[in-house]
Amino acid sequence: MPRNVVAVLAAVACALAPAAPARAGQARDVVERFHAALLEVMQQAVSLDAPARYSRLAPRVEESFHLPLMIRIASGSHWDRAGEAERQRLVAAFTRMSVGTYAHRFDGFSGERFETDGESPGPGSTVLVRTRIVEPDGGSVALTYVLKQAGAEGFRIVDVLLAKGVSELAVRRSEYQTILAERGVAGLAAALDEKADALVGASGG
Repeated sequence: MPRNVVAVLAAVACALAPAAPARAGQARDVVERFHAALLEVMQQAVSLDAPARYSRLAPRVEESFHLPLMIRIASGSHWDRAGEAERQRLVAAFTRMSVGTYAHRFDGFSGERFETDGESPGPGSTVLVRTRIVEPDGGSVALTYVLKQAGAEGFRIVDVLLAKGVSELAVRRSEYQTILAERGVAGLAAALDEKADALVGASGG
């Protein structure tokens, strides 16, 4: 597993306290419910503009992903030094950007389907759920979801591994460091809001 992925998973393990063992398949259920929501929006994309897709996906993304933990890890030591109001604004901006990204990416349907290939234990008490987006021509794109049990909330997605194990969270962490160094937490929140506006318009969120 790439070093940057291991570093992110180590941060996840430290951030969340151990939880009671969960029943088999619970992590898989979270991913498959999220995929079902994506597929529904894709199939109705002809009648849904970007803000409408955003509205449909927002509750599904927020219940499936541990967004506060993800931005906490991505912002590193800057999170520790930020005040509560700055943290809340950063979480809100990261949420808007995350939902907007899915609303922008999944804007049409041409017969794709999601398949789950299985799940297995991952580093730091995580669970890896291996999936694929299968194209009509038989081609596929592999996506591995990294989930962690978050107390009473159950399993939540904390990262997505793309081709060759590239961690989306590690990529964001790298991208955000320059902004954080130059503009701080408030600057990163503003940048994420600007990106969300570009993806779905100022009405998103």
